[in-house]
Amino acid sequence: MKKIWWHDKVAYQIYPKSFCDSNGDGIGDLPGIISRLDALKELGIDLLWLSPIYVSPLADQGYDIADYYAIDPRFGTMEDMDRLIAEGKKRGIGIIMDLVVNHCSDEHEWFKKACEDPDGRYGKFFYIKKIENGKLPTNWRSYFGGPVWEKLPGHDDLVYLHVFHKKQPDLNWENPELREEIYKMINWWLDKGLAGFRIDAIINIKKALPFVDYPADRDDGLSKIDNMLHEAHGIGDFLGEMRDRCFAPHNAFTVGEVFNEKEEDIPDFIGVENGYFSSMYDFNETIFGHSDDGWAGAKDCLPEDYKACVFATQKKVGFNGFISNIIENHDEPRGVSRYIPEGEATDAAKKLLATEYFLLRGLPWIYQGQELGMENCPVSDISEVDDISALNEYKVALAAGKTKAEALHLVGKYSRDNARTPYQWDASANAGFTTGKPWLPVNPNYKWINRKAQAQDPDSVLSYYKKLVQLRKDPAYADALIEGGLIPYLPERKNVMAYFRKGESQTILVLGNFQKDPQDVELPAPVKNLLLSNLPEVVLEGGTARLQGYQILVAEL
Repeated sequence: MKKIWWHDKVAYQIYPKSFCDSNGDGIGDLPGIISRLDALKELGIDLLWLSPIYVSPLADQGYDIADYYAIDPRFGTMEDMDRLIAEGKKRGIGIIMDLVVNHCSDEHEWFKKACEDPDGRYGKFFYIKKIENGKLPTNWRSYFGGPVWEKLPGHDDLVYLHVFHKKQPDLNWENPELREEIYKMINWWLDKGLAGFRIDAIINIKKALPFVDYPADRDDGLSKIDNMLHEAHGIGDFLGEMRDRCFAPHNAFTVGEVFNEKEEDIPDFIGVENGYFSSMYDFNETIFGHSDDGWAGAKDCLPEDYKACVFATQKKVGFNGFISNIIENHDEPRGVSRYIPEGEATDAAKKLLATEYFLLRGLPWIYQGQELGMENCPVSDISEVDDISALNEYKVALAAGKTKAEALHLVGKYSRDNARTPYQWDASANAGFTTGKPWLPVNPNYKWINRKAQAQDPDSVLSYYKKLVQLRKDPAYADALIEGGLIPYLPERKNVMAYFRKGESQTILVLGNFQKDPQDVELPAPVKNLLLSNLPEVVLEGGTARLQGYQILVAEL
């Protein structure tokens, strides 16, 4: 496989609103990020993705963009952004921005002009339809609940399409004039020195035409949006054009948020020679257990499920491309609270989970606070919740017959707020995130889970992540860990998650006991060099690894 400049990198995601506040207003900002770049460099980060910081009314935490060419004053200024790019480059850290082009905000100038003249140039930037005989154009349900159609302001007989929040009107990618505006904006940012983009919800830019209804799947008479997306064909025309017009000329790194891709499409999306994107995220385990009934019908992802999901992706991708591996992001609950059985999230278990995903074939991503083992935040009342998706799921759970306590438990388990609580820098007030009142409450466990304490502890989760980064970047093991393939080992063995990373000249075994009880596991070959263990005592006897609960070994064979 052809090696590309970013293959041996480690990427990190920042949720700017919750990372570091420099001015005491309770909201994280760009100067705060700049002040912490040395901490990220110390961890070993090469690529840094920022969730949206554009001007926005924040109906969906910045994913509703009102001006693609301006920084929201909450986060700073364009001068701050230029300084972040420059300071990142000094440290060998490339800055990646969020590219949100399936929709914009209803406060964007394009949409305002579309409301003024639906039949004019900007009206064609959106999907605007007439209400016929009092009936909406389709029965599709938005991702956040309710119909995807909303009355166009100032026009009683017209509606516009929004597959997300009603303040996020979908952009009409079928219109070449709209695409030209988007490409101009992308190139403007890349010319400023960005390393690339994370591309949000990109599958949604292609709609199945003409619009039709689908069978209702809930009592609301609506159909989930996925039914339409399954019938939408031809997205490659748009993505290939965007690559050729923007990404390829800049040699930019791009990672797509892509769901429900078909195996045969992998080379098209992330093929080394001419993929639409450099990489895309593996969401196989994050979508595991989803239910048409919402969180009320969701199924836990247990260790065996997690293992099956990860190995399925690795098999599907193979050498066709370079997948991006995660255990959490801003849209998911904390990984250690999701994939480790409840009550068992010890430091050893957190380190095991870190190792299992970090050394997979592909590009490892760390979400802010993950390197500390940050956990889900307890919720005592629905009034404490900010996440609009969680508020909708709470209503769905109640409608499904759940008690308020049961519905609140589901919110505490799955809410996006879990990943959005402020970063836990130290044990001082508000975890050192702000001198003011944080926009979202700090997790009460910050007094013992925080960066300052862990930086001083060689056995901490943070210190272990640093070892993982160093191991993956060690040129002595690049043949296996960067360029090599992945072969599962003992996949049928319950709660053993093990695999080989196999290069042309070396084989490395990752061997984990994904449970609290000890297990003896047969070694496939003699251990040449023990590279890493999450526990101090390692017992290898007579071709057997005697693994303690949640112990994991990384060994060269």
